[in-house]
Amino acid sequence: MKIHREGYPFIAIFAAINLLAFLLALWLGWLLLPITIWCIAFFRDPDRKTPDEPGLIICPADGKLLPVVDAVPPAELGMGDSSRPRLSIFMNVFNVHVNRNPVSGSVVALSYRPGKFFNASFDKASLHNERMSIRLRPDAGGDLAVVQIAGLVARRIVCDLAQGEGVRRGNRFGIIRFGSRVDVYLPPGTEILVKPGITTCAGETVLARFL
Repeated sequence: MKIHREGYPFIAIFAAINLLAFLLALWLGWLLLPITIWCIAFFRDPDRKTPDEPGLIICPADGKLLPVVDAVPPAELGMGDSSRPRLSIFMNVFNVHVNRNPVSGSVVALSYRPGKFFNASFDKASLHNERMSIRLRPDAGGDLAVVQIAGLVARRIVCDLAQGEGVRRGNRFGIIRFGSRVDVYLPPGTEILVKPGITTCAGETVLARFL
């Protein structure tokens, strides 16, 4: 099982504590073992097969698709104050947390904003929680925003992108730990192809299509 590099320090700590627990008391070691296994599973980074059909917008995160709403993208991205469709994916602590690029294109803007840590399934998390906002310009189609949002227990957002760099649809660009949310603000002129409540797969689930 492939592990994301962010996970190695945590896995080492969990494994060391678990080993110490076994040395102290066998029952304690067995009691903590599921937590160590969960830590390993949390940082799993499976390969994905991304659709190559032109014009598709791919889901950037594993999780549950929340209700679709019209909302204004984060002001720090300079995308105007008009509302656009926002698709939000809630990741619980058992989902894969590696994030992937929804389109091929370039990074126009990046902006980190500190904030609160409300439950990421709440709508107010998009406004008030700590976040990393990314503005992408697809090779074809209007600009869209991807926003990594910290959750109730998430305390670190990792984004490996740099302003001006090119990105490829389906490639990894970051991770959030532990339990979080990713918002996608679609540009005008897109057709949404998913329904709220579905389970999404980063790099594989098709969210929308440019018209």
